[in-house]
Amino acid sequence: MATVSEFDDAPKKQRTHIAAHLAVLRRRRIEFLVPLLFTWLLVWGSTWLIRPEFRSSTLILVEQPTMPKNYVEPNISDDLQDRLQSITQQILSRTRLLFIVDKWHLYADGGRRLADEELVKRMRKDIQIDLVRDTRNNEISAFRISYSAHSPQIARLVTDDLSSLFIHENLKVRQEQSEGTTKFIESQLEEAHDHLVQQEEKVRAFEVGHQGMLPSQQTSNLQILSGLQSQLQNEQDTLNTARQQKVYLQSLLEQSRSSHAQTRSTEGLPSDLALVDQELARLQRQLLDLSARYTSQHPDIQNLKVQIAKAQALRKQLASSAKLNAAGPAEESPEELTPAVSQLRGQLHANELEIANRESTVAELKARINQYQQRLNAEPATEQALAELTRGYDQSKVTYDDLLKKKNDSAMATSMEHMQQGERFTILDPPSLPVKPDFPDRLKFCAFGVGLGLAFGVLVVAAFEMFDDRLHEDDAIKAMLPETIVYEIPVIARGSSDVALKRGHLAAWALPAATFVTIAAGAAISIFQN
Repeated sequence: MATVSEFDDAPKKQRTHIAAHLAVLRRRRIEFLVPLLFTWLLVWGSTWLIRPEFRSSTLILVEQPTMPKNYVEPNISDDLQDRLQSITQQILSRTRLLFIVDKWHLYADGGRRLADEELVKRMRKDIQIDLVRDTRNNEISAFRISYSAHSPQIARLVTDDLSSLFIHENLKVRQEQSEGTTKFIESQLEEAHDHLVQQEEKVRAFEVGHQGMLPSQQTSNLQILSGLQSQLQNEQDTLNTARQQKVYLQSLLEQSRSSHAQTRSTEGLPSDLALVDQELARLQRQLLDLSARYTSQHPDIQNLKVQIAKAQALRKQLASSAKLNAAGPAEESPEELTPAVSQLRGQLHANELEIANRESTVAELKARINQYQQRLNAEPATEQALAELTRGYDQSKVTYDDLLKKKNDSAMATSMEHMQQGERFTILDPPSLPVKPDFPDRLKFCAFGVGLGLAFGVLVVAAFEMFDDRLHEDDAIKAMLPETIVYEIPVIARGSSDVALKRGHLAAWALPAATFVTIAAGAAISIFQN
């Protein structure tokens, strides 16, 4: 555990340590100042032997497009840093740099030409490109191009060439990228158009092959089917009526054949005429009964009216035949040749033809109904297949429309780039003509020489102290004595000794003063030179 006396002795030991270093520095001032001055002169003096280099720079502003983006959207990459890197690689290519070297006869050391690789390497080292970013959004707003040369005029000329190359290359790159984007979209648009045409052909062929079974024709098919079913019902009703008429005519014909041709009824009329009157009365009663329940447009009423008209016509013919027979009896004739029988046979034949036509019409209507029912039954599968084709067509149409819009926008952006209305580089500060060298900076070399000299002086002093085994302090001598010194005899100085001591002090301060004045003069010269 540390005592109070140990804490009190700590500052004393530290002061003693510092005093010891100062004593060494006073004793070894010559060993310290000579390396300091020599090292500083070597470093600072070398700056007067190095060939100066002059740096010319220009500031290029990145101007945004004059046309707002909501009117014309650029069709090239917005990453300016990547584009600048690409442009820089193209400008710093071997061919471009060798052209500038040959144009201005750069790096002609002693009249001999270096190898092309060495020339390109040295020029790339002398070119510097710095980006200037906006503090608000950290975007690149400008960039600075600098070039170092031994001649200020050459530095400015080369910097001007480099800035022109950046401006022209940027326009060229933007136009090429814009044109490439437009051509690519055009090629994609052509492929989309061909695919769209193929989809249209598939849909058209499907619609032609499935005509009548398309979903759009469902309503018309249902209407046609309903009409056909109504026609079929009417035809069947008419066919049934014709078949009934056939049975009726056949019964009349049989009754006429069984009765005698000249037999008359109690009223003096043929028996077949009485049968016609009975049938006509029955039909009229049936017509009255149906008229009480239905309108005159009902199919059954229309059929009854037709049958009544036919019965009335038949009665009229039979009555005419009866009058002729009553006026003068004809010669006996076969039964088949009587007018009534002939009339019945004609009507029966006409009825049979009508039945055949009605049956043919009914069969045709049933076939058509079956056809439309098959179309309606096949419609769900047709709708699904057509939906798949239509989905592919719609997707192709959307893709084509989107590419068409992009193609028009890209063509407009390309036109804007050709008119130089897009993003472009503008020289804000023209290449400067340097009036002082950028290298070497003699003031910096002066400070560096001082620091290096101080370090070298300390190393020299440390080396002398390391190999010096003499004792220079009283405390060290006292520490080596076995006994404690009680009293010290002071030095008795003479007059000559005082003079020599003063001269020694002056000599001791002369070298530090000369060193300080020399370094200060070098610094002043460096500042004036800059």
